[in-house]
Amino acid sequence: MIASVERSLVSGEVAVPPSKSYTHRAITISALGPGGSVKRPLISADTMATINTAEAFGAQIEGQEEELSVIGVGGRPSTPENVIDVDNSGTTLRIMSAVAALTEGAILTGDASIRRRPNGPLLKSLCDLGADAFSIKNNDCAPLVIRGRIHGGRTVLDGSVSSQFLSALLISCPLADNDSKIEISGELKSRPYAEITLEMLEVAGAKIETDFRKFFIEGGQSYDLDGYTVPGDFSSASYLLAAAAVTGSRLSVRGLRPSKQGDSAIVAILKEMGAKISWDRQEGKLEIEGRDLDGVEVDASLTPDLVPTIAVLGALAKGRTIIKNAEHVRHKETDRLHAMAVELSKMGAKIEERPDGLVIEGGELKGAQVCGHHDHRIVMALTVAGLVAGKTRIETAESVSISYPGFFEEMARIGCNVEVHEE
Repeated sequence: MIASVERSLVSGEVAVPPSKSYTHRAITISALGPGGSVKRPLISADTMATINTAEAFGAQIEGQEEELSVIGVGGRPSTPENVIDVDNSGTTLRIMSAVAALTEGAILTGDASIRRRPNGPLLKSLCDLGADAFSIKNNDCAPLVIRGRIHGGRTVLDGSVSSQFLSALLISCPLADNDSKIEISGELKSRPYAEITLEMLEVAGAKIETDFRKFFIEGGQSYDLDGYTVPGDFSSASYLLAAAAVTGSRLSVRGLRPSKQGDSAIVAILKEMGAKISWDRQEGKLEIEGRDLDGVEVDASLTPDLVPTIAVLGALAKGRTIIKNAEHVRHKETDRLHAMAVELSKMGAKIEERPDGLVIEGGELKGAQVCGHHDHRIVMALTVAGLVAGKTRIETAESVSISYPGFFEEMARIGCNVEVHEE
């Protein structure tokens, strides 16, 4: 589908969708315990992949946007009857590959994007802990085969590619029969996502000792996560906040309470760039007023999902914006560094792609035909750019269903001149 975007201002009040990261983990951890309810989950293409996979492992899940009711497997997931297709969800693939290592085995695959994403560190660690885990094509990418059960032990995990590997092990290892020790080699990228996992496991009753270089996980534990309410999503909020910032508009955003989400850094980044922001953390309400923006330097090692948003902000700011320590962003739904460099260049941005980031000289953008690369975050970031550039047509707009199914409707409601139509 094509999204056509014209110059627009935004105004009014908008509620952010629930967190995708928290929803994935809440569904999985609840399903691995006796079950219970997950309140205000995000229902999107990605989280539906996790729901469907949890059901393939024996859980029963019913409900909709207000609340999911989960009947769990009590720490004993069953062996799936069929190959598991995670569609476009990398989080589902990684976490559920580790869950598969609590069964007799499973085969997991996904769409073309998923079949290009690396999983070598996770496969190695699952093997270290007692499973037989490998890529059918011997390239560390899906389809993945997981045979046998992890029984505990020691593994060294490369932290430089994705924290999803660590989150997967942290969720599965407490349910192994014996204790596990995980040591991190290199820099742990996207650490806040691992912190989210630890936070939720603690709520569910699990005990894990860590200094974030080493993790000691006692085996034979169990989970009980019932009545968990999913917080608002800062990654999705970044597009709403950026829309106000680049158009000089005022907007009220609800549902943003402090949490472990690394992407809450968007608030500090926008303040540094010059936007006026007031945030009632207790009420979860943030007010933003857009002003002239200045370039900034951002270390993206902890916030990879903000890179497309920051790239657009930098392209419309005065001066230079530098995004660094972002090499792991190349291993998302698409190579986001390259995609943003290519697409913003079509719109007239002066942008240099580096191995680990982007250097952007701010200025004006002009309307253009651009591609979203089947990546929800690229599409939403380019939509924000189109609010200033005007006459912007974005291909693969349907991919917003991965994390923010109502994105275009919400943008239109707050004043954006945007239409979505068939190609």
